[in-house]
Amino acid sequence: MLKIGLIGAGYMGGMHTACYQALMEEDVKVTAVADLRPEYAKAAAEKFSAQTYGEGMDLIEQADVDVIDICLPTYLHTKYAVAAMKKGRAVFIEKPVCLRPDEMDLLLATQQETAVPVMVGQCIRLWSEYAWLKEAMENQTYGAFRSGVFKRISPLPGWAWENWLHRPECSGTVALDMHVHDVDYVRYLLGDPLEVTARAARDSQGVIQQIFATYGYENAAVTVEACWDYPDAFPFTMEYRVKFDEATVVFDSSATPSLAVYPKTGGRIIPELDKEFESENDIGGNISSLGGYYNELRYFTQGVKNHTPLTAATLEEAVRSVRLVLQEIELAGGMRRP
Repeated sequence: MLKIGLIGAGYMGGMHTACYQALMEEDVKVTAVADLRPEYAKAAAEKFSAQTYGEGMDLIEQADVDVIDICLPTYLHTKYAVAAMKKGRAVFIEKPVCLRPDEMDLLLATQQETAVPVMVGQCIRLWSEYAWLKEAMENQTYGAFRSGVFKRISPLPGWAWENWLHRPECSGTVALDMHVHDVDYVRYLLGDPLEVTARAARDSQGVIQQIFATYGYENAAVTVEACWDYPDAFPFTMEYRVKFDEATVVFDSSATPSLAVYPKTGGRIIPELDKEFESENDIGGNISSLGGYYNELRYFTQGVKNHTPLTAATLEEAVRSVRLVLQEIELAGGMRRP
């Protein structure tokens, strides 16, 4: 039995809780939960008869667990991840992995020192439509990649503890919290861009609420957009449009079917995707199934159990994606303008 210690039982912790419930039949079980809000810790722990803690550091120091899963606000990630690694636990860290270069250096140095398995929750790498695109590109199913447009837009998120998402020093704004998904995925497809430009739209306080980036590669161009302050009734959408030599591929999470291929020779193809995990445990929010969250935690827990390398979303890769977003923020004039 792989024993999980979950730190943070809010929105994302609830998503992980639902995934771990589905993974119990694979000998994975949450045995300890920590949250400063006792009612949140209790609600998650009751699903597994797990022990509860108020402070995450107490869980790290005292709980009998194999894995520490960190679902805390971003500004707290580094402190708890470093402590968990030094305790010799395998670590899963929600995205973005951290906010600042000094945190990046500390996380990387600690993993090198401890050699524990670490994975970061860049779940888009394991989301069915995005995994399909990665495979199509690697196999050159439709020829060479020529251009791509990636977009992630939503209403204003209002579920965060103490409204931390809307404090730039805590979340890094929409750029680091939401845009990082597509930044990381584009890097996963194409590597680091040769050229980067960025522009941002801001609220009345000068805080970034929407960001546009353009990447130049030797034989390809990509644009990436993220916005999270549309009205409440505005639907969350994630999209991409990729032009290959022999076809254009379109994904729209709000469409049915969500993925379509338009070959140069004419017509339309609807790819068959592996069915994403769906369950009555789905807690909703911005997604319609546990999808990529289940895929990544299944991959992570199987890797830890089988002592296989966690190559899908490494700490080093997550750090490189944050560095690229920080570059964009600087090019766009900073996270917050006075």
